[in-house]
Amino acid sequence: MQEQRLSEIQQALRQEGLQGWLFYDFRGSDPLAYRILGLDPAEISTRRWYYFIPAQGEPVGIVSTVEPHRLDALPGRKRVFLSWQQLQECLAETLRRVRRVAMQYSPGNAIPYVSRVDAGTIELIRQLGVEVVSSADLVQRFEAVWTPAQWQSHLRAARGVRETVDEAFAYIRQHTQVTEYAMQQFILERFAARGLTTYHPPIVAVNAHGAD
Repeated sequence: MQEQRLSEIQQALRQEGLQGWLFYDFRGSDPLAYRILGLDPAEISTRRWYYFIPAQGEPVGIVSTVEPHRLDALPGRKRVFLSWQQLQECLAETLRRVRRVAMQYSPGNAIPYVSRVDAGTIELIRQLGVEVVSSADLVQRFEAVWTPAQWQSHLRAARGVRETVDEAFAYIRQHTQVTEYAMQQFILERFAARGLTTYHPPIVAVNAHGAD
């Protein structure tokens, strides 16, 4: 994670009136954490880890002695634990002056996409006297908002799709015998000509095939 990203997150925390954002993962349980922090999900991760970003100050990573380098790509200090008792001590020390943090938690599981932290871990943090609030707004800001480059890519794709649709209907009007498969291939050819890619061929279906 770059320093600019860290600075942006800390500024957002202050704007939201939060003292920090606590990330938690166990064996890839929170893909949001990997994307927001810029961690490689392909790296082996078999132990619990926490990463605390305070609204001000230096972040703290909490990692197992089995995988002590798991968060080395991130800025901040590192605390290492061996037993579960040591893990709780690390958390207590890290959150000693903290009373309100955001986590990937959704009250009533209202937003399953955000609800990544298990109930037991939420209970553990609350037992330390810390109020846990949902990170949904933060996740939306740092995970769901497009970059300027992504926005421009979207506009280019939208224009290309619109032009292809117009060409497809023009083709249909000019030909009396057109199969669904032929139209699908026509659309794919026009996509390729415009440099567009798709994860699945377009569905072209009429009449009895419309609900297939």
